[in-house]
Formats: sequence, C-alpha cells, structure tokens
Amino acid sequence: MAILVTGGAGYVGSVVAELLHARGEHVVIIDNLSRGHRTAVPTGIPFYQGDIGDRQTVARIVREHDLEACLHFAAFAYVGESVANPALYFQNNVQQGISLIDELCQAGVRSIVFSSSCTTYGEPNRVPITEEHPLRPTSPYGHTKLFIERLLESYGHAYDMKFMALRYFNAAGATESLGEDHDPEPHLIPSVLAAARGLLPYVRIFGSDYPTPDGTAVRDYIHVADLATAHILALDYLRNEGVSVSLNLGNGVGFSVLEVIEAARRVTNRPIESKLEQRRPGDPARLVADASKAKSLLGWRPAHPDLEEIIGSAWRWLLAHPKGYGESRPATPGSS
Repeated sequence: MAILVTGGAGYVGSVVAELLHARGEHVVIIDNLSRGHRTAVPTGIPFYQGDIGDRQTVARIVREHDLEACLHFAAFAYVGESVANPALYFQNNVQQGISLIDELCQAGVRSIVFSSSCTTYGEPNRVPITEEHPLRPTSPYGHTKLFIERLLESYGHAYDMKFMALRYFNAAGATESLGEDHDPEPHLIPSVLAAARGLLPYVRIFGSDYPTPDGTAVRDYIHVADLATAHILALDYLRNEGVSVSLNLGNGVGFSVLEVIEAARRVTNRPIESKLEQRRPGDPARLVADASKAKSLLGWRPAHPDLEEIIGSAWRWLLAHPKGYGESRPATPGSS
C-alpha cells in the first residue's frame, strides 16, 4: 500500500518522503512546485505536479496507487504574508485542504498525519506550551492550521477518520542531501547564514522590545530530521490503531534572535551584521514547546537538540549547495 505525501517537494515534506522511501515504503508525492523544488524529490518516488485541491489529480493518484494514508504538508507557511494576504492563505491552506481531505475520505483513506503549527496557540499564557493551552491564533496562517485540525476532528467523529496533528515549533537544519531553500526566505537561520555567506548585507531583526531577556523574540528550534522521525512514528501509531490526537514537536528550549545570530557567528566563524526593525504583526514574543506528550505517546526523542548542531547542519548543506536546489536568485535583505 502507498503513502501519499502532499508538499513532498518542500522543506519538511521532502525529508519525510526520503526517510519513508529509505525504509521501503511505497511513497507517492503531489506538489504544485509553487514553493517546492522538483530536484528535492528523492529518486524513485512517483511524482505528480498539481494542486492538492485538484480533485481529478488526487482521484488519479487514488486510482493508480493503493493509498493507505496521507502525510499532509502542502500549505503556505509565512506568518507575515498571511497577515498581508489572508485570502491567499484561506484559499490555499483551507479551501484546497478541504478538497484533498474530501477526496481521500471518499476513496477510503482513513489515516492522516497533518503538518500543523505552534501558531495555533497564538500569544501564549505560559511557556513551555502544552497541548492543553488555549488555541487562539493571532495570524491567518495560524487560523488556517487550526481550521484543518478542527475539520479532521469532525471527520473523525463522522467518518471514522484517524489523524495526528503535529504542531511544529521552528523547523531548522538540514540532512546531508536536503535543506531549506525558499524564495523569499522568511526564516531566521537560513537568513542569518545567507548574511554569513555575503548574500545579504544584514539580518533583519523584527522587534527589540519584546518581554524577553534581550528584547528579541524567542523560539524553539527543532532539527528537520527529528521532525521527519516524528512523522514516521506518527504514521506507525495510526497503523497500530492509535486514537486521534494533536502533539507538540520541539526541543523545549528557547533561543532569542540575538542568540541565534551569535551561535551562527561561532559556527561559521564569519561576521554577521544585523538591523533592528519594527515588530511584524502576528509574531508572539515566546514560543517554546512542552513535547513530553509526543515523547510518551510515540517514544520520540530529538536526536539533534543542540542549536549549534542544527545551524551547523544547515551551514554544511548550504556550502555544498551554494545555489540551493539550482535556481539563481537575487539577494534581498533576509528576515527573522
């Protein structure tokens, strides 16, 4: 039986697809390549270029492969962009997500591992954040993730669909063959490393007046390989008749923007300039995970929790792939 990976040409999806393929699973990928990379798709995996909301394409995949489950990564994931253009996010993440899940449900696929987000919590009352924390997104992006979680809960009650929603904190790092290559790049660590390579004049720091020790936002960074392992464990959990649940994935330790920049200076041994700017709408001050539930339920333990190790893996991938997945693109100031 086959596993459908939506967004499998993207950052996290490609790493998960590679890991599934390596352990002998029959993997099928759908991605419209609007933000993914065809060259990130592991060799030997059937690939369909198209929108997840294209029911004809999804139906074709169902006809041509005996689907057992879906790992759903396909979504736009930039908080700032979602605030500026919420229609784009609700159309892509929600409308197309509904079409995908409906088509899978009609085809008898009853297990879904959903790539969710810590942005579903909004501005936290306390850190580290447990799954019992109130869900109050502060950005359209967070609302779209929460909407799909609620849809999956409702489908579970009505149609016997099982799901696991994995609420990532900040994915970062790289494997030997796969890394992070976005255009534009909104994430802190790749932007910091672009500045270290001289591709950016400075790193933009959005906000220096947060209620944190140094005034900059604090985030929990989790290695992409550790995220991938959690998805495999989540799939096995559902295969073994596990109940539907939402789980946090993070290291449980937060680092500020300034701490990340300083760690990158140590890793790269290069100067990295920064520029203070105003806060971005929708950005909470602190997002740090309590992932003890994932550890107890899945037996999951992050193998790469050290910040410098995470940054170092991304740095090595960028040095080995100086043009990312092959595109040549102009440098613009990065973001945090």
